[in-house]
Amino acid sequence: MKNLLKGKTVSLIASGLILSSTMAFGADSIDSAFKEGKVSGSLTAYGISHDGKGGEVDTNSGYGTVNLAYETASFMGLSAKAGFEAGHAMADGTLDNDALMTEAYVKYANDMFSLTAGRQAIDLEWLGDYNEAVVAAITAVPDTTIVLGYTNQQAAADEDEIGDFTEPTEDGAYVLDIKYTGFEGIEFNPYVYSAPDAVDFYGLKTTFTADMFGVVAHYATSSVDEVTGAKDGSIGHVELNTTIAGISAAVGYIKTDKDGGIGLMDTYGDNITPFDNGEDNYATDAKTVYGSLGYTVAGVDLGVLYGETDFDVNSESSELNLTAGYPITDSLSLGLLFVNYDLDGSSDSDYKEYSATVAYTF
Repeated sequence: MKNLLKGKTVSLIASGLILSSTMAFGADSIDSAFKEGKVSGSLTAYGISHDGKGGEVDTNSGYGTVNLAYETASFMGLSAKAGFEAGHAMADGTLDNDALMTEAYVKYANDMFSLTAGRQAIDLEWLGDYNEAVVAAITAVPDTTIVLGYTNQQAAADEDEIGDFTEPTEDGAYVLDIKYTGFEGIEFNPYVYSAPDAVDFYGLKTTFTADMFGVVAHYATSSVDEVTGAKDGSIGHVELNTTIAGISAAVGYIKTDKDGGIGLMDTYGDNITPFDNGEDNYATDAKTVYGSLGYTVAGVDLGVLYGETDFDVNSESSELNLTAGYPITDSLSLGLLFVNYDLDGSSDSDYKEYSATVAYTF
């Protein structure tokens, strides 16, 4: 489930580097580093109603979650953080765990690079959620952020999910992610991922932003190890977006390989599909066309997203997402989501979902 209230960041690693650099040498002793540390967290109430068609069972689920984290101040460039997620499921809801230690890391940072080891949140193009990882973020090169990392376990923890740390692949995954912003209004993001004995892939995402218009062009291709039984894949994505008179609009096209789909590239996460469901966008020989509109009225952020996908043996599906978000206070927010998913020729897979999220952050 995509969280309406949190949104997606370009890179939690890069932003963490900036934060740690500003804190570097901030405390004059280890005791001071702990005393000057910061507590943060959130309280979330989430409810969802699933209206299935055909043979699907209707469900109504509720969740209450608490996120709590403590991060020390920096001493001689060193800092540490520990974070927990705890939750309770109601009605038809279920959680794999009542609580999970989501973050537990040590970090060293200066003005040129940072190194983080332990459980940490990561948000890259094909690597997300919480990971047991070692990650370096280097900014010594002008206009460039270079991320080098290795992860061997991963877990999801959100308003409706608290999972376990597991190994998506036996030998983990390595990542090299580079962002270059040396040209005005343009970001180049080449990357390479390698999960030994599973899949290797690379890609390039280019983002152009002008005063009113933006363009995203993204292509990636994979080489899959034959022991997996999967096929090599690829994906291309193009989006045009604009904001005029306070109205944001976008149109996009996503295409996958006709034989292998995306070829295991989403093993550790994904960020391309804009939809709440979006699974068909990564299917074999999938062609997705979508459009979206957004507008803010009386402080309420309204959004509509609709797309159609033609995939694998001429199956077709459509998905409609309607969203509304309202900041009740600086710390308290409300998010609403309606999803209508329709798969031609298989009414048992059709469904509608209604969900609401109330979150207090501190």
